[in-house]
Amino acid sequence: MSLSAAIKTEDFKKEKHVPVIEAPASVAANTLFDVQVTIGKEIAHPNTTEHFIANVVLYYKPASGAIIQIGKADFTSHGESAAGANQAAFTEPQTTFKLKITQSGTLTALSYCNIHGLWESSVQIDVK
Repeated sequence: MSLSAAIKTEDFKKEKHVPVIEAPASVAANTLFDVQVTIGKEIAHPNTTEHFIANVVLYYKPASGAIIQIGKADFTSHGESAAGANQAAFTEPQTTFKLKITQSGTLTALSYCNIHGLWESSVQIDVK
């Protein structure tokens, strides 16, 4: 099976693993803006020692040119501790990237769940 065949997509309002990308629909060229990526926005993901989102990666595909990795956020605290499972700190799978772009394109986020694999979503962003 190819990697692309293993990546799942779904409506984030129905599925807790889908990364939700919040970004302006249009931006001015070379102007700093925020892109927030949240997993479990509508339906909370459990984020326990046994079942968690490990990371999210954000990519940008300009209208012309190669795909660019914007950044990666690792969520490494899932309640594991010497006291046992689900006893310590828990991270929530949400992060904000700040970026500038010079041309319209697509933002794509991939999230990885330790049990349910890779999930993807994309949004178009226009440069005015």
